[in-house]
Amino acid sequence: MFDKIIIIIIIIQNKLLKVVLNIFDKSNCANCEGIDCLMRCQWIDFDNKDAAKAEITKMINSEESRVLSECITCFACDEYCPYGSHPFDLITELQEKYSSLEINPKVLEATVKRYKPYDELRLKEIDPSKPVLNKCAFIKTNAHNMEGKLFDDLQYVGGLNFFCNLLYHHYMRDSVIKERAPIIIDAVKKQGIKEMICFHDECYGFWASYCPRNNIELPADFKPIHIHEYLYNYLKDHQSEIKKLNIKMAYQRSCSNRFIPETDQWVDKICELIGVERVARKYDRENAMCCAGVFALLGKTKEMRKAQNENINDMVEHGADVAVYCCPMCLESIGSKVKRKGIKNYLLSDLCRLALGEELDY
Repeated sequence: MFDKIIIIIIIIQNKLLKVVLNIFDKSNCANCEGIDCLMRCQWIDFDNKDAAKAEITKMINSEESRVLSECITCFACDEYCPYGSHPFDLITELQEKYSSLEINPKVLEATVKRYKPYDELRLKEIDPSKPVLNKCAFIKTNAHNMEGKLFDDLQYVGGLNFFCNLLYHHYMRDSVIKERAPIIIDAVKKQGIKEMICFHDECYGFWASYCPRNNIELPADFKPIHIHEYLYNYLKDHQSEIKKLNIKMAYQRSCSNRFIPETDQWVDKICELIGVERVARKYDRENAMCCAGVFALLGKTKEMRKAQNENINDMVEHGADVAVYCCPMCLESIGSKVKRKGIKNYLLSDLCRLALGEELDY
């Protein structure tokens, strides 16, 4: 009887630990031949696989590594790993442990406070049988991107109680995400949301990837919907209203899309419907380049300019008419530089609105 009690206690402890810690799976690392998570990194150079393996081994043993300070938190290693082991979970956990990134403490503190959930949740009257658009922290700043046929008939929620907080991966504060995750989930429960359309790629990543891989329990009847899936289904149902745009697009994937690469299919399907060619440029798909906005946070302005110039020149060289984003922050980061090259900037939802015959005044 005593042995059974001990076993039960151990099981409970393990479950609790899984909620607190990132679930990095090291089981395949010892026999991994490619060390893709580090060898394919666009920002950290390794001379050989042995050197890369030595660094991943250090991190597996919870030791300091050059990776922790040289990482620019673009999440790409998660997609590069062929085993789905989530190496970035390990990196971000250790970055917080060792304070590896040179982020101004005042900036860090201010950002943590800025996106803190409200103490009181104001509930809205919604129909739980219909999808709800989550405008999260973009409810005011990007209101103009959520207008027109695609959005007018949608009920919505917004505000910091529905904000995923995954941006703190860039601030080496994964603990903040875990601390606030129950508050976000509780808001969805209290609001009675069953299907939620996530305006931001990162929001969908929170529900579809971050919570499940960290064993954070979600409501059993809750379903997140990626904004691009919603856009595709709407367009599919309104094909007779579509006017082909016949333009070439350079697509800028967001960091958070690395957690949910399966959603990239919706971009291709939407392009086919609205007559847009996604140019086969160097910095797209698995080889996508971060918008480099985070470089400024890390005090690497010289590296930021170099990376952004390479990315934008790649758009120009492949004849893109427009640059298209799924993340408003990516657009904010490089949009002005892209515009100076004669390329127009849009969120993908903006292109869909144009294809439906709407005029945009921005």
